[in-house]
Amino acid sequence: MDIIGIIPARFASTRFPGKPLAPLGGKPVIQHVYERAAKVLDAVYVATDDERISSAVKAFGGNVVMTSANHRSGTDRIREAMEKIGSGCDVIINIQGDEPFVSPVQIKALCDCFDDEATQIATLGIAFKHDMVAISNPNSPKIVVDNNGYAMYFSRSVIPFVRGAEANEWAGRYPFLKHIGLYGYRRKVLEEITCLPPSSLEMAENLEQLRWLQNGYRIKVGITDIETIGIDTPEDLEKAEAYLASQTECNRE
Repeated sequence: MDIIGIIPARFASTRFPGKPLAPLGGKPVIQHVYERAAKVLDAVYVATDDERISSAVKAFGGNVVMTSANHRSGTDRIREAMEKIGSGCDVIINIQGDEPFVSPVQIKALCDCFDDEATQIATLGIAFKHDMVAISNPNSPKIVVDNNGYAMYFSRSVIPFVRGAEANEWAGRYPFLKHIGLYGYRRKVLEEITCLPPSSLEMAENLEQLRWLQNGYRIKVGITDIETIGIDTPEDLEKAEAYLASQTECNRE
């Protein structure tokens, strides 16, 4: 299969404007993401609507595609970038531009989902630790999957409900699965899902993947044991800097 990676990156952000260009360990955040993706994928592109991001990517030798500023989602931006790249690729991997520690192993796991010809869309999940505070966090969407590893539903609520047990006992009664926002799409499927209007479930939960499920698309869920570290705020960047320093120190030892 011909698989390419596209990293959507916007300068505008309510909580952290310019975060793709924020310095982390002497490099902009977007460069960390790009270099990790390039360890797995032969072709990686940043899709942006901002000349500052474009210039930064070109400065470190990366590929960049300029896209419209009017897209509703990163998925729409990826569709435009794919068309401008003109690649006849089979699969497109959507890598979040604010996760500088995305693991090449995670990207490989996502690619492997497409070894199954029935896979239309793929994403990743990771088992929650036995921590009901983390499981109950609405900013950490949950997934329930069928016996073949396909998503049945995504929710910000705790799903499933564990009947007959106190809420503080649920984590020990069911293997709750956290969604990690990496996606892969077959080319034709990406073209189709970006033409769909927002669905009622999507608007209720504010989860774009529910639009795809509600329209009958199947989402394969690969399992990873590696947690991601996203950067949404300047405070997150400080934590990421500390984490990077600790990893560097460990490597020295």
